[in-house]
Amino acid sequence: MVNSSQHAAGQRAHLLLRSLSENDTHCIQFSYFLYSRDGHSPGDLQLYIRVNGGPRGSAVWNVSGSHGRQWHQVELAVSTFWPSEYQVVFEASVSAERRGYIAIDDILLLNYPCYKVPHFSRLGDVEVNAGQNATFQCVATGKTTETEPFLLERRNGVVVAASSIQRLSHKRLMATFQVAAERGEQDLYRCVTESTRGAAVSNFAELIVRVPPTPIAPPQLLRAGPTYLIIQLNTNSIVGDGPVIRREIEYRASQSPWSETHGVGSLTYKVWHLEPDTEYRISVLLTRPGEGGTGAPGPPLVSRTKCAEPMRALRGLTATEIQPRQLTLQWEPMGYNLTRCHTYSVSLCYRYSTPAGGSAGNNATVRECLSVERNQSHFTLRDLPPFRSVHVRLALENPEGKKESREVTFQTEEDIPGGVAPESLTFTPLDDMIFLKWEEPVEPNGVITQYEISYQGIESSDPGINVPGPRRTVSKLRNETYHMFSGLHPGTTYLVSVRARTAKGFGQTALTEITTNISAPVFDYEDVPAPLSESESTITVLLRPALGRGAPVSAYQVVVVEEDGSRRVRRSRRRRRELGSGSDCFPVPASQVEAQSKSHYYTAELPPSSLPEATPFTVGDNHTYNGYWNTPLDPSKNYLVFFQAISNFRGETRMNCIRIARKGACKDHKRTLEVSQHAEDMGLILGACAGGLVVLILLLGAIVIVVKKGRDFYSYSYYPKKVALNKAAMSYRQEKTRKLGSLDCSMTEQSTLQQDERTANSFMDAHACNARNEQRSSVNESSSLLGGSPRRHCRRKSSPYHTGQLHPAVRVADLLQHINQMKTGEGYGFKQEYESFFDGWDVTKKKDKTKGRHDNDRHRVKLHSLLADPNSDYVNANYIDLTTRPKALLSRLRAASLSVCLMISNV
Repeated sequence: MVNSSQHAAGQRAHLLLRSLSENDTHCIQFSYFLYSRDGHSPGDLQLYIRVNGGPRGSAVWNVSGSHGRQWHQVELAVSTFWPSEYQVVFEASVSAERRGYIAIDDILLLNYPCYKVPHFSRLGDVEVNAGQNATFQCVATGKTTETEPFLLERRNGVVVAASSIQRLSHKRLMATFQVAAERGEQDLYRCVTESTRGAAVSNFAELIVRVPPTPIAPPQLLRAGPTYLIIQLNTNSIVGDGPVIRREIEYRASQSPWSETHGVGSLTYKVWHLEPDTEYRISVLLTRPGEGGTGAPGPPLVSRTKCAEPMRALRGLTATEIQPRQLTLQWEPMGYNLTRCHTYSVSLCYRYSTPAGGSAGNNATVRECLSVERNQSHFTLRDLPPFRSVHVRLALENPEGKKESREVTFQTEEDIPGGVAPESLTFTPLDDMIFLKWEEPVEPNGVITQYEISYQGIESSDPGINVPGPRRTVSKLRNETYHMFSGLHPGTTYLVSVRARTAKGFGQTALTEITTNISAPVFDYEDVPAPLSESESTITVLLRPALGRGAPVSAYQVVVVEEDGSRRVRRSRRRRRELGSGSDCFPVPASQVEAQSKSHYYTAELPPSSLPEATPFTVGDNHTYNGYWNTPLDPSKNYLVFFQAISNFRGETRMNCIRIARKGACKDHKRTLEVSQHAEDMGLILGACAGGLVVLILLLGAIVIVVKKGRDFYSYSYYPKKVALNKAAMSYRQEKTRKLGSLDCSMTEQSTLQQDERTANSFMDAHACNARNEQRSSVNESSSLLGGSPRRHCRRKSSPYHTGQLHPAVRVADLLQHINQMKTGEGYGFKQEYESFFDGWDVTKKKDKTKGRHDNDRHRVKLHSLLADPNSDYVNANYIDLTTRPKALLSRLRAASLSVCLMISNV
């Protein structure tokens, strides 16, 4: 008994009866008790029959649940007899509810058949060949019905259900079971049936599986002919179970699905009616008793029958389809009467000529033979050259001989031509045209009918050209392998394509990119323009921006040519007057110093950004432009002014120039006056200082003469002591005054006027003056173009000023306006103003000098040091006060120690 509440779920208890070995019909009877107060299952009760100490197998009877508080009787019919023995094993397992009791009582061994369950008849052993189904028939006698389950249990516990149940009588019933008997499936089986009344178990029967015999070695070939094979069976060694009751041979062609079997009564056999030159596979079959007793075929003998030489060559070779690069051929079907052999080969051989290395004079022959599949009477030749003669023949061959057909010629059709080789494109670019040449395609693939050339602009360095431009196409005849493109844009890259055409269409396109050369820039001048203004050492011209052709303008240059009267220069001037090419211009830069050995020099180089539109420019303004000194012009010489534009692009240089002005020498000039004029206020003030100093020096010369003549008559009372001027400085100044060709006041920038009446100590030497001048040139190098300078003629015309009287003092702030009035005045300048002093005051006349010195017309001079530097040798004049007392004026000037830096420039 098992109290489920005292054990864990799943725990098992076993009760083993002693081993029984009975030799007569008997029955085992027992009672069981399964109960739980609340109706839950206390567990399971199972019954096992173990035979001869083997495995328990599957349970032959089991019960579970709660069956009330009472005992139930069960019978067990075991059909295992002596000498075999068996053991009954009871097993109780606790359920998950763990409530109730499981008990067994009243186990009895009865010597008569069971009443409630049937008995099985003895189950015999079954022998079967491997691969067959074994049949077990279980016959039950006693109280049984078809509804009760009949099972076939394997010793390892596998259970097989009955395939059919048949009632033999009212007390006998037979259940049939089918078991697949494979090799290695040999085992023990028994019949089992169970019900609520009990269970019935038969004895174990053995399933015996036999393996049909198979020869170990293949048969041996004794002799072979065109239609037969003689073999020896070779069945001394076999695998499997005997005995062998029958021998057979099975043969078939290697490539055929059919097979044939012949019974053999001896150890040798001759196989008849075989196909010539055919491979056969011959095997031996052995059979043992029982269904499925024939074993698998032994190892095969693979042998081939002999064949004869083919009867003749193949005929009827024709082309069913001709294309540019392939031929589809067919010929007569092949049979045994033609080949005399089933193992044969058909080869299709062809040849054609092709130019070697692209030369039509040297031809190379291409030969090739292709194998045709067996029993095929058609073939397609591919990858042939278009428009070419192809010679084809057929060859039929077997191991005994070979037959070849006659050669038939076919011609492939035309195809689109191959591409023109890009390396054959040669060209010569100019600025507005391109000469292109090419060669015929290496593979014309037919007759070339024409060439098509197309071109399109894809890139240009000229912003005025729209890219990509329209594509244009030109057709050429077959014998024209060149073309001249005209009307192109300079400095533009064109995508040029060339392709050939046959009757089938156009071939591949050869592409190349060609860039035209750039052209010289173009000027917008209809004729030599008139200068805007002109002075003795300068000339103002109007510079118009040039239009780049193929490349933007890289730089502008102003070139000055001195007219020396030589025939070469005159001829050069005539050539350069028109818009010329780079060879007629000035390709080598030259400075004014280098111009001594040449006929021209560069006076300025301007970036394109400085000429967005027409801009005035003053030639000779004494400034520096990109390293070139715009030196003042010599009034005694004749000059030609050229305007030059240069374009640099990808290593190409193109230039164009035009003569924009001519300046003649001043016939009435004795001393050249250079006035450097700047667009900024600094340049204007510098020019005003230069003019004022010229007037001052001239007045000083006149006053010295007056002083010498009237030394005894005049006196000066402003300063108690005279200041003596340095004689060397005075002689230096007088010498430079006589050599005045041009005057430059070396003031580098405008400064605020400092203390009044500050005096300088000494004159600045020429080297210091030149250093200041170089510093000023470097400052002006990056300045913009000067313009708006009024034109000044060399000849004197009527003046708006009255020359018979002295003029009042002029402030420096008003000096610029005063100079502009004199410039715009016809025939009146500094020279006339100087002469007007002596028209109003004749120093040669013997007048009362004391009276003359006290006239109301006076001029005063206030001097200031430059940039508030007490050591500076430069002065700024605030205003001028010239009195009629020359001696007093001279003494005042001596006391002030006037320091003036004069740069005498021999232009």
